[in-house]
Amino acid sequence: MNFSQGLRRRRISVLARLLTALSLLVVVVSAYLRLDGAGLGCADWPACYARLLALPPAGPEYGLARLLHRGVASLSLLLACVLVWKCWRPPPMGPVALPATLLLFLMLALSALGIWSSDPRLTLVNLLNILGGLGLVSFSWRVALASEPPPMILQRGGAPTVLLRLGAACLTLTVILGALIGASYLAPACTSFPDCDGRWWPEAAGWPALRTLAVLQAAPLPGDPAGVNLHLLHRYAALATLLLLGTAGLQALSGAEHRRRAAALLLFMLAATASLGILTVLAGFSLGLAVAHGACAAVLLATLASLLHEG
Repeated sequence: MNFSQGLRRRRISVLARLLTALSLLVVVVSAYLRLDGAGLGCADWPACYARLLALPPAGPEYGLARLLHRGVASLSLLLACVLVWKCWRPPPMGPVALPATLLLFLMLALSALGIWSSDPRLTLVNLLNILGGLGLVSFSWRVALASEPPPMILQRGGAPTVLLRLGAACLTLTVILGALIGASYLAPACTSFPDCDGRWWPEAAGWPALRTLAVLQAAPLPGDPAGVNLHLLHRYAALATLLLLGTAGLQALSGAEHRRRAAALLLFMLAATASLGILTVLAGFSLGLAVAHGACAAVLLATLASLLHEG
């Protein structure tokens, strides 16, 4: 029975890791389609950015990237159904079944959200799509972590430190703010680093202009007050994340082997994600750098889950 359960755990782990890789591919291709369609880094930047907002919603063009996105997303949904069945069939594996079920529900919710995704003017739909894609990677990896065999689980450390929990909260806020910038097409609002075109602090005038439920009718202009506030908050939240998670990661380097590996990867992904975000701004919002920044953010969330799992 123990051998059978161990084999079952390994199969679930392999399936979850495959789903993590596929989810990351979905995030990358989705970001490319969204940013390329918006004209990020176009020749006449920023005047050419987000011109699609002034046009009526059009049906998607079925190029290679979109077909790849649809195919990988459909395969991921099928594998998630298989994963949930493997977790819940008798005897059910409770600790693994719960995150697997949440992963399937998230996939179904994103599939339903696709009904409105063809209209780029819907800020809330854009935001939920971006955050949902990042959540797919994180949840898939959490299933893989939960499927680890008991001997590995027993090697975990204690409860996550306060610094690690605070860093996780700051990272979550940073990701939400970054996703809101992308969902609202506010990239051109701030074109310099570390200041925001001469401004260092959010201004009161920017808050009334921030409308997450708005239906966008035109591209926001450079220097948009709401965009400036979001960019600055995103940067300060990222700085707090670097300090908190960086310190927590350095402390974890003195722990057990699994914890050290997770901490080292966390520190590397922190540096990579922050560097790509800075380079994206300095390079005039290059499409490739922006996509890579989003992909690193997804991997960073999964890496943080590993360190939280290790304790």
